[in-house]
Amino acid sequence: MLIIRLSSLIILVLLSGCASSPIESVVSQESDIQDKPVETKVKVPPKEVKTAIAPEVLYMLLAAELAGQRGQYEVALEGYMEAAKRVDDPRFAERAASIAMYMKNSGKTDEALSIWLSQDPKGVMPRKLAALSALRSGEKSLAVEHINALIKADPVDFEDTLLELVGVLQKEDKAAFVFDVLETVSKTNADIPVTYFVQSLLAMQINKKDVAEQKVQKALALRPNWDSALILQAQIALAANDVGRAKQILLDASNLLPDSEKIKKMFGQLLVKNGEYSQAVDIYQALITKNPKDTDAQFNLALLNLQLGLDKKAEDLLTGLLGQAGWRERATLYLGRIEESRGNSKKALGWFDKVVEGPYAFESAMSGVSLLAKDKQFNDASSRLDSLTKKYPNQKLRITLIRASIYNQQGQFTKAFDLLTQGLVEQPDQKDLLYTRAIMAGRLGKLELLKVDLKKILLKYPDDFEALNALGYSLLDDPKSYDEAEIYLNKALKLRPAEAIIIDSYGWLQFKLGRLDQALSYLEQAYEKQPEGEIAAHLCEVLWVLGRQEEAKAIFSKAIKDNPADEYLLGFQKRVLNGPK
Repeated sequence: MLIIRLSSLIILVLLSGCASSPIESVVSQESDIQDKPVETKVKVPPKEVKTAIAPEVLYMLLAAELAGQRGQYEVALEGYMEAAKRVDDPRFAERAASIAMYMKNSGKTDEALSIWLSQDPKGVMPRKLAALSALRSGEKSLAVEHINALIKADPVDFEDTLLELVGVLQKEDKAAFVFDVLETVSKTNADIPVTYFVQSLLAMQINKKDVAEQKVQKALALRPNWDSALILQAQIALAANDVGRAKQILLDASNLLPDSEKIKKMFGQLLVKNGEYSQAVDIYQALITKNPKDTDAQFNLALLNLQLGLDKKAEDLLTGLLGQAGWRERATLYLGRIEESRGNSKKALGWFDKVVEGPYAFESAMSGVSLLAKDKQFNDASSRLDSLTKKYPNQKLRITLIRASIYNQQGQFTKAFDLLTQGLVEQPDQKDLLYTRAIMAGRLGKLELLKVDLKKILLKYPDDFEALNALGYSLLDDPKSYDEAEIYLNKALKLRPAEAIIIDSYGWLQFKLGRLDQALSYLEQAYEKQPEGEIAAHLCEVLWVLGRQEEAKAIFSKAIKDNPADEYLLGFQKRVLNGPK
């Protein structure tokens, strides 16, 4: 009796560490095997040990636990696996399964889960993990079996279970396979809306927008007032560049679910994306009026006010967020940006330098570097970049890009080009490096390389509107390339119809093609949205050619006052205003 009582005590000690989170915990720690073995939550009531534990099994358990603490996971796994086979207690199998999953040992995982399920056939957790293992290993029939069993075992929580499983697999390139598994599951469980909802998400992931729309419609047919599905349907419309339909879906959803904050916030995001800032302000203001503690809405409203040039309103909101946990660093960063926009460089730098830790520390430091570079304090900016390189080795790409930007500001285009070329040796397909080097290539007259880099981006990202715009615009220097330029710029404009720089490029194309009235219309739209130097120079040139010289001079005078060193405005002044009379 002494041995049995002692065994029970030790078992409780050994298993007392098995109280963490459910399936997410098992998977989230897999990538860091150096820390400690995974622990899972025991969701079934502890069972009485039905069989006395032989002394050799007891010592095996002790050895397994010690091995686990020392990082000897193979030994720990074998110990718990053997105990699971010899003792009718599912907690040993649970422990073995979680260690096996942590080690990504699929064979041992399946063996441990099989034992666990045999000892606890109605348990939801072993069934979840078994489903996850089958989905990972591509065993369709087994995955279908386990998911069907989950539906029967826990129908109330199946929605959360399925979303949880898909969330775990999100980065594992399993979307098409999981979609296929759920297609089979839905044939025998046709009345479960979450199955179609998840299929819609997966279809979007593999770029099958039509299928995604069909599946979300099925989900909504079963559950018409599901806010998440309505939001997904709007996102599908947006992905298809049908902004009008997305707006209508969200308007109808707002009427159907007037108290849904999720829908209102999605609608606000859509309005921002579409450049309808004033309407978005109304949405977020209404959310704050209803819930004054909605810090997310307050922050978004602050950013909108910044976009509209209402700095004081933005400042008041951000100042109020300084005392809110989780928002202090973000608010500090943007308060610095407000001071920067006011020309108060010293105050702005003071704000940026206050953020020294947390997820916004690097962003604040980079804002400080950009500010110093803008003020032509290039040595200080470079010195800070050197420190950031040591402190944030994982941010090498961002640091390379801003260093190239500083070289560009100094007119050191060859240095920038060489730095970017060096970066591309390590990351030959990196989009931002390719795009920025293309711009530098244009500066250096390397037009063929510019085209090569931009076309390389488009080969992998055919809907990259920035690359489409840059390539189309660069082709406007050669009349023989106008037709090709029009193809790229047409596509860019369809993808981003409200983007000022794309409207400007398209308007400049119309000017090159001799369509002056169309050119004027597009350039006026672009200038109204973003009155910056290059757009102003284009608009002035079209007005001049149309014989509206006084209007052109008025726009030029305002633009050159705001941007006295702008190369495009200076070019217009030299070629047109000071050119041959």
